[in-house]
Amino acid sequence: MESSLDLPLESPRDGESKQTWVYRQIQERILKGALASGVRLPSTRSLSQRWHVSRSTVEAAYDQLRGEGYTAGAVGSGTYVSAVIPDNFFHRGLPGAGGPDTRPARPAGASAAPPAPRLEPLFAARTADASLFPMATWRKGLMASAQRVTPGQLANEESQGWLPLREQIAHYLGAARGISCDADQVVILTGIRDGLDLSARILLTRQDKVLVEDPGYLNAMPLFSQFTPRVVPIAIDEHGFSVARARRQRGVKLVHVTPAHQSPTGVTMPVSRRLELLAWAEQADCWIIEDDYDSEFNYDSAPLAALKSLDTADRVIHCGSFNKTMFNALRIGYAVVPKRWVAAFARARHTTGRSNSMIEQMTLAGFLADGSFARHVRKARAVYAQRRDLVLRLLAQAAGGKALRTSGEHAGFHLLWWLPADVDAAALQDAARARGVALQPVSDYCRRVALPEGLVIGYSGLDEQELVRQGALLRDLLAGAPAPIRKD
Repeated sequence: MESSLDLPLESPRDGESKQTWVYRQIQERILKGALASGVRLPSTRSLSQRWHVSRSTVEAAYDQLRGEGYTAGAVGSGTYVSAVIPDNFFHRGLPGAGGPDTRPARPAGASAAPPAPRLEPLFAARTADASLFPMATWRKGLMASAQRVTPGQLANEESQGWLPLREQIAHYLGAARGISCDADQVVILTGIRDGLDLSARILLTRQDKVLVEDPGYLNAMPLFSQFTPRVVPIAIDEHGFSVARARRQRGVKLVHVTPAHQSPTGVTMPVSRRLELLAWAEQADCWIIEDDYDSEFNYDSAPLAALKSLDTADRVIHCGSFNKTMFNALRIGYAVVPKRWVAAFARARHTTGRSNSMIEQMTLAGFLADGSFARHVRKARAVYAQRRDLVLRLLAQAAGGKALRTSGEHAGFHLLWWLPADVDAAALQDAARARGVALQPVSDYCRRVALPEGLVIGYSGLDEQELVRQGALLRDLLAGAPAPIRKD
């Protein structure tokens, strides 16, 4: 069931932003029971027209609701109320609210609204395949670390992370990503999102502006929106983040980019654009977060050195993650931080209570030092390349002889398939939902831009048998999807 949200709207409170107002209107309806668990919210486009606010404002509010657990939704299947509110909460009401509970009583024996159907995501496995990881080697390392660790090491955590691990990371980044740094600039994190969050905590005030890629990383806007309402999507071009468009903005404090493998289009930012971006950041006195989320996996040629390797003005915060190269549950990432911000990052890490297991840090340091990590990456890269090749063949079969247009297939865990012009993307989505599966349209990653129809195709976490099965599903969906209606 879809909610129309055609309910009386309260006027914005004094000083309340439009995003906060939209968020509050929906959150209060959920908490008051007017929107029950399982109810589908209107699309962002529909609600923006109905409530006379921009679509990006509604999207940001939806992101916040999803991040706080009020709503959920598989990509391409809509947004549903997920919060289940206990009955006794309704009798108490919202904090500061007066008056009795006016909800209509639920008839005896009536059940709550059914939860939204769980759809199987198709080609959504954009993660490391843990089955490829040398667990026996890692287990031996854990045992050795547990025997070697001292009570002092267990009791006294270093504010930036364990020094020998930071030294190994600095050495690795010099060899693999061309970054000249020392261990004092490295901060151990739980992952890249941790790096984005700490960067925002340290650098931003409510008045500062943040620029993000459009289309871009889904978690960037909700993360930064916690610290400032001025998060601005910047449309990418054929070379990635557009510096020309960024120059039109004033008061920019922070920029988030994915130069190695743009998320989600897969574009690699060329050196000329990287130099232009660094020069502008120095002129504008702003900082750059380089999200290097899957740079270890290039299949057709050696990757470009990191943006940070060109950063002579020390403006770039380089974030990477071993969760992406080894296994998700590891929860160890890192940032190479400009020297002036190292102490602030260490304090923020300590203040927020974020830390990593000493024994796992010791084990990872040994894994890097003895070459086990490099061997694992080489093995995984070869497997992922084979899976990439298989996916391209499966997509060619699904296209039925039509020209296959893709981007980003040279690297990473996913590629973008631009749909043939005679495929009705909306009908394809409907057909997928009817089959119990969810596709990942590139439009879900767009804030303001409108791109040609395309699907994000993840493959790294799926074995050959599963790829073939999902490819057959996709082929069946395309065979049954009607052509779009021409608008002459």
